[in-house]
Amino acid sequence: MEIYLDKRAARQVRLSAQEAIEEGDTESLREDILESFTEEQVEEIERRLDNADFYEFLTDILDEWSGDDAEELFELLETQLGEVGIDLKTEQVHDDDDDDDDDDDDVYSDDVLVDDD
Repeated sequence: MEIYLDKRAARQVRLSAQEAIEEGDTESLREDILESFTEEQVEEIERRLDNADFYEFLTDILDEWSGDDAEELFELLETQLGEVGIDLKTEQVHDDDDDDDDDDDDVYSDDVLVDDD
């Protein structure tokens, strides 16, 4: 099974992880990770866990996390979820979206003649 975190949720977890790194407090981070998953996703994860407790699962991951790097936290989440048969994915910004913005700039630059001299 695959679970996708949208860009907003992944960004929030990264920001929360950065705050946890700076302040040494993982309680808010645990809550933010929990909130980044939908209720249905949490239920599916809990069905696959031995103890059926996602909150405790996150506690174990945060205990294992070195607290130095947000990407390491995502790697731990991916690894631990992978062990129960869940493939965690985060939505990436597609290059096509960036290209669309560039195309709009090209249209405007072709339509407007600027002569500063």
